[in-house]
Amino acid sequence: MLELKGKKVLVVGLGKSGLAAALFLRRRGAHVTVSDVRSAEALAKEIPALIEEGIMVETGGHGLLTFRRQDLIVVSPGVPLDTPELAQVKSFGLPVIGELELAARFLKGKTLAVTGSNGKTTTTTLLGEILTAGGLPTLVGGNIGVPVVALIDSSTDETWSVLEVSSFQLETTEQFHPNIAVILNITPDHLDRHGSFENYIRAKERIFAVQTAEDCLVLNADNTPCEEAASRAAARVYWFSIEHPVSQGAWFEQGSLVYRSAVDASTEYVMPSRGIPLKGAHNVENVLAAVCAARLAGVPVEAIRRAIENFRAVEHRLEYVATRNGVEYYNDSKATNVDATAKAVAAFSGGVHLILGGKDKGSPYTVLADLLRQRVTAVYTIGVAAAKIEKDLRGVVSIRSCETLDKAVAAAASAARAGEVVVLAPACSSYDQFENYEQRGRVFKELVNALRD
Repeated sequence: MLELKGKKVLVVGLGKSGLAAALFLRRRGAHVTVSDVRSAEALAKEIPALIEEGIMVETGGHGLLTFRRQDLIVVSPGVPLDTPELAQVKSFGLPVIGELELAARFLKGKTLAVTGSNGKTTTTTLLGEILTAGGLPTLVGGNIGVPVVALIDSSTDETWSVLEVSSFQLETTEQFHPNIAVILNITPDHLDRHGSFENYIRAKERIFAVQTAEDCLVLNADNTPCEEAASRAAARVYWFSIEHPVSQGAWFEQGSLVYRSAVDASTEYVMPSRGIPLKGAHNVENVLAAVCAARLAGVPVEAIRRAIENFRAVEHRLEYVATRNGVEYYNDSKATNVDATAKAVAAFSGGVHLILGGKDKGSPYTVLADLLRQRVTAVYTIGVAAAKIEKDLRGVVSIRSCETLDKAVAAAASAARAGEVVVLAPACSSYDQFENYEQRGRVFKELVNALRD
């Protein structure tokens, strides 16, 4: 366990995880400083709680001397590791870890960690409900919104911590060791941060870097990077697939979900796919991954089935909002990359009015062309990525430049006809016009609910 008492620790970045980490460190006896590039005014809500705990706060930028005078640096997921201050102190050999790694040193019990380019939150939430239905003491946190350090005090030797973990969190791990790790899929994302798809893949693979033959790794048999990752894993590999049976794991066969154990090679019927209360083939994949991980955790099939049948879509993940004038509206604000948008569009047979745009993440939008020709009636662009989207999709589908979300919703509502759907699935991050994807999704729902029927 990491010794913190009397140590000088700097927390870089004051988001949810940074704030939680700073308070945790101080209560463990560390001398804590927080550094954030945002102004004191922007952090007015957070600063009083920190000062009250005796935590030093540096705002408006990072001072190099602040970084050098530490025994340990804990970096928040949103802070790039190549910032000049971090790069310099790392070159001096000063330890730099993330909040996930910090928490992993103290978290009790077993860990089930989920990563992937898409589907993480839905699968993590579902797994939390399945394990709870199976009678296992369960905590849920991570990138899903509850910092992992906030789970430490509630964890026991019997606890299962079900964690959503992102590439940003994983790239700063050293000893993070999930008993069961799940990679749902790996498709191009966050290339603006990682620099290349190869770097992004390696960050995702950190989830199993410390696993041993006593651990389990659940991979998508229909995703090439996941298939290739298996050869680099020391853990026992299980698979899930919507395309074909697997040697051990879960798959979709003749309208049903089935699971095969590695212990006796017996096949278990889990449930009919029609019992899945979520829209889209990608959610069948998410459920299969959850089935496999839950069985490995020892949850009985009946509890798994019951939890799945009672599950409802997570907010901002292809979430039904309302029907106005015969047009259905769906909020998939969490579709922050091109692959997620493709999955959202594929969930509908046609007549889609699609809102795209935000802050570009470095991936081409041209890969959406064939799908948009088949199923999308019109595209409405917003945000700073609009020009790139319009260039990549010119001639593919009718495109209307709307600049902002309110204008896009109004334009789509005017154009859509009864039986069609309006879908917010932006393929971009939200940080050009919104604080986060949650705020973008909430604004979309407010705009839709304000429409007249």
